[in-house]
Amino acid sequence: MDRPKDFEQFENLAEEQLPVPKNKLHDWTHFAGLYAAEHVAATEFVIGATFVALGAKTMDILLGLLIGNILAVLSWTFITSPIAVDTRLSLYTYLNKIAGDSMTKLYNWANVIIFTVISAAMVTVSATAVRFAFDIPAQLNWYPTNVWFLLIVFVVGMVVVSIAIYGFNAVSEFSGICAPWLFVMFTSGALVLLPALSLDVLGKTLPNGWSDFISIGNQSIWTGINSEGEPGIGLVEVIGFAWAANTITHFGLIDMALLRFAKKKIYGLATSTGMMFGHYVAWIAAGIMGAGAAVILGKSIVELDPGDVAYYALGWSGFVIVIVAGWTTAITNLYRAGLAAQAIFHNHSRKTTTLTVGLITVIVACFPFVFSQILPLLTYAGLLVVPVGGIVFAEHQIFPRIGYTRYWSSYRKLTFSTPAIAAWALGLLFGFGLNALNVMSFFYLFIPTWIFTILIYTFLASRYGAKDKYPEAQKEDEIRNENIERFQEQKAALEPKTVKDDSNFSKLLRSIAILALAITLILAGITMFNSMDENAYFANRENFYQYGFICTLIYFVTAYWALRRKKQKNTN
Repeated sequence: MDRPKDFEQFENLAEEQLPVPKNKLHDWTHFAGLYAAEHVAATEFVIGATFVALGAKTMDILLGLLIGNILAVLSWTFITSPIAVDTRLSLYTYLNKIAGDSMTKLYNWANVIIFTVISAAMVTVSATAVRFAFDIPAQLNWYPTNVWFLLIVFVVGMVVVSIAIYGFNAVSEFSGICAPWLFVMFTSGALVLLPALSLDVLGKTLPNGWSDFISIGNQSIWTGINSEGEPGIGLVEVIGFAWAANTITHFGLIDMALLRFAKKKIYGLATSTGMMFGHYVAWIAAGIMGAGAAVILGKSIVELDPGDVAYYALGWSGFVIVIVAGWTTAITNLYRAGLAAQAIFHNHSRKTTTLTVGLITVIVACFPFVFSQILPLLTYAGLLVVPVGGIVFAEHQIFPRIGYTRYWSSYRKLTFSTPAIAAWALGLLFGFGLNALNVMSFFYLFIPTWIFTILIYTFLASRYGAKDKYPEAQKEDEIRNENIERFQEQKAALEPKTVKDDSNFSKLLRSIAILALAITLILAGITMFNSMDENAYFANRENFYQYGFICTLIYFVTAYWALRRKKQKNTN
């Protein structure tokens, strides 16, 4: 089929530099799986222990995490998703249109570094589980001290890189398989170790109702006393922690890279699988598992690493959950890092940039200190990118409503946007200044910083040309967008149609996978509710360890087999 001359300019552009075509949009189920897998991660073991160390109370955890995570879901739904669906572009590409090449390169470099380090930390976490399984010494220094540990990091890291370079579909497929299992395992781990806590606090294996559970929480998990022996954080801080944990992706708009594939803006609500099932349930479950493992080992929860906690909660399945949970988060963040790198190096494909960034990620993952500093990194990274999210929000949502021209910088062909760079710098100065002055809780600093940057950028942009009209440039932009849509429609017509796999054998495989998860939960429930005394509890726990691991193997074999059959049907 001949391509019109208008299409020639799009032929050599990387796919990520163009809006997502209609034929590649996804239903809400893709995002439900993606977010569930990404946010039920190895970091949940650490964050579960963090709330204990910070001295939160049980009711503050239960209520505060619920409110904070609901606010996070609403942030994705009403801030990130509308801009992503309107533009069908990643933030990295869209920012170039708004702020010019200079700021975009600076910002993308910041994101490459941030997401490379986050991915590296998750690879290190996965490697700690393998290290535990092979009795390799714990890596307690900032540098590696064992050659076998380096080999494990390399193998684990290359799995992450291999999946990430294949793009959004590969990330989504991997996450879709892992998400149900991860949720089941975190829930099971809490059920399996709660009797151990009950024995330690109440002297019996089964709590008698809600009041006993709160007593266990207050006395053994979320005591209200921090690691320094002083009164800990309250409800307001817990809410802020849960809301601020992902500011980099919702207020900071990084997740435009994922939600640009959504058919509808309302699919931002699909992030609730990550927040409600992931952060809410997993953080609470991780606290219970950590406290239970601490009782069994006779140590403090803050002394345990994810491998210790997972093993005593889940047996051999614990090794798998730490590896898989680390992978799912590392893969998604490496995909983001690859997109940011590709936006800098336009002449290279996203696969090439992701591979390059991935190799650097593996090298960084060899240094264990990265993981120990992951929480401060996430917090400061959020504050770093929130001003940029404010700039994009102002340009996309506010400018058209107050009579300013959206994309004015692009229409003026500016490569250096003084308003954008100045607003970002002033936003950082404002946010970190508030932090230095200790004006308010650090967890809420992103809100005034975001609002301040929006006001500053709107004011400065009005002085540099945003108030002016650019009818000719706007018309050219409209024609270009129409040509892109026609180009993508023509390209889509040449691609094979997706065929649904309804074969009986595939249905059987999926049914077996679901049954394996159900049996795992049943075994965990038996351990929790059918352990009348200490001996019965130990016997039930051993049964869970053994048969739960068998169910894990069955689940991954059948789920992956079903996925492969579906893919083969669509390639034939």
